[in-house]
Amino acid sequence: MADSVASSPSMRFVRDGERDELARLVRASWGSSIVTSRGIAREASELPCLVAVDGERWLGLAAYRVEGDECELVVLEAFEKGRGIGTALLDATADVARKAGCRRLWAVTTNDNLDAVRFYQRRGLRLVRLWVDAVTEARQKLKPEIPLVGNHGIAIRDELEFELILTDPAGGATGPRP
Repeated sequence: MADSVASSPSMRFVRDGERDELARLVRASWGSSIVTSRGIAREASELPCLVAVDGERWLGLAAYRVEGDECELVVLEAFEKGRGIGTALLDATADVARKAGCRRLWAVTTNDNLDAVRFYQRRGLRLVRLWVDAVTEARQKLKPEIPLVGNHGIAIRDELEFELILTDPAGGATGPRP
């Protein structure tokens, strides 16, 4: 499988002294360190964050936030595609969420991000909501630098919400994949 990696990367939490580097990396990949979802703008470098590392080299990151019994995966970025880094970060974030007592992990992506749609679905997350024109509104009110056109020449307009239920109805933990 192209998404597997021979050995899983090491995971650790971002250190306070690395917040500027976190902001720089998110800006480089996303155009800004401000990330929007469901009408709220967040500074990614201020969120709890897991870092996949090889020694001191960052392979990827997962910024998230826990609110009540839910965990939002705000940023998921693998700097080297196809090595299993994104999957390892998703799994590690799900573990953190379970330990925090979350019943659900959710993530939002844009309608043009077909790679993310594929990634989330292949790992057991389900598409649960379509937020029509959410990106259009975010561009107008929160983050004007969001481009009009994204991947594959698709106009960026909507947000797609995916979720992974972390506990079964009996209260036991579930796996990140079906």
